Amino acid sequence: MKKSGRLIPSYLRHNLMSAMAYRGPFFLQVIGMLLNDVMLLFFWWVLFNRIPTLRGWDLRGVMTIYGITAFGFGAATMICGNVWQVARIIVTGDLDYYLALPADPLVHLLISRMSIPGCGDLLFGLLVFLFAAPGQWKVLPLFLLLGLLAALMLTAFGVLVGSLAFWIGSAEHLAMQMNNALITFSLYPVEIFPGAVRILLYTLIPSALIGSVPAALLTNFDGKRLTLLIIATLTITLIARLVFRRGLHQYESGNLVTVRG
Repeated sequence: MKKSGRLIPSYLRHNLMSAMAYRGPFFLQVIGMLLNDVMLLFFWWVLFNRIPTLRGWDLRGVMTIYGITAFGFGAATMICGNVWQVARIIVTGDLDYYLALPADPLVHLLISRMSIPGCGDLLFGLLVFLFAAPGQWKVLPLFLLLGLLAALMLTAFGVLVGSLAFWIGSAEHLAMQMNNALITFSLYPVEIFPGAVRILLYTLIPSALIGSVPAALLTNFDGKRLTLLIIATLTITLIARLVFRRGLHQYESGNLVTVRG
């Protein structure tokens, strides 16, 4: 555990230094992602110019959902850039490299790559929150906590669906669809969906726990709900880790062990 704790900041620093070696492309990717996120939010601005609220949510509330989701997504992909590549790494046999090293293979797999556009998502999420709640710097620590919980949930879910490749072979497309569904539904207030879908978004695809629930906590704080959210996040994280470790028993080496500089 201590070794993994030291490995994460070391890899993050190394990945940032590598990305900043080519500053032009780095900033272009960050700005490009910022613009992409702004266009997604533009849809809601147009909608709320026509209707004041939607199932109890106004533009400020939806902006808060976007802020938390974007911040969590950015943090997850900046630190754990391989989170969407778990299934591919298993199927192609690239997992051999991580198994050959003394570090925790799951942690090492996740953090060995950084997504540069994730920096844009993280920055966008923070700016949107500050714009949606001007002057509310006192709740910024809560926003950061909820954003990191969202990042942990996104990472755990990515590991969970990616680990299906241990049992069903080529699961890249299934994992990609599940991850895309998680992110997409996270951007919408859970109350706009019918009852059956709402239950699904709290359980099988826990999008509500990434966007709507944290946003509601920022506008109407409830210590009990925050505690339940933390417990749910840690539970899904533990399950994902256990599933990955169990899947290692099913893994067939691709004989791709190499030395990487």
